[in-house]
Amino acid sequence: MRPDQLYHELKSLAEKLGITVKEHNLRNAGIHVSSGLCRVNDQMVFVMDKRLPIREKTANLAECLGGMNNIDDVYMVPALRDLIVKYKNKTEQN
Repeated sequence: MRPDQLYHELKSLAEKLGITVKEHNLRNAGIHVSSGLCRVNDQMVFVMDKRLPIREKTANLAECLGGMNNIDDVYMVPALRDLIVKYKNKTEQN
């Protein structure tokens, strides 16, 4: 699966889990911020720096979704599950 397809599938999976993915130019924030998950008015939002290369966007989102408790309750294509497990294992080792 191509990197842009993986990223699109990750965004769809996030939506199924109740997480909205928003891309913004974080350089304009005026303070040092990075991509990540946050809660805004009781809604989970993953804010992605839109200037990142597609592979970094994919890695950031896969790592976030790998930490979700209800991830196993949602169907996903095997390539996507493999990617999430890879980043989940990487995070657990650190």
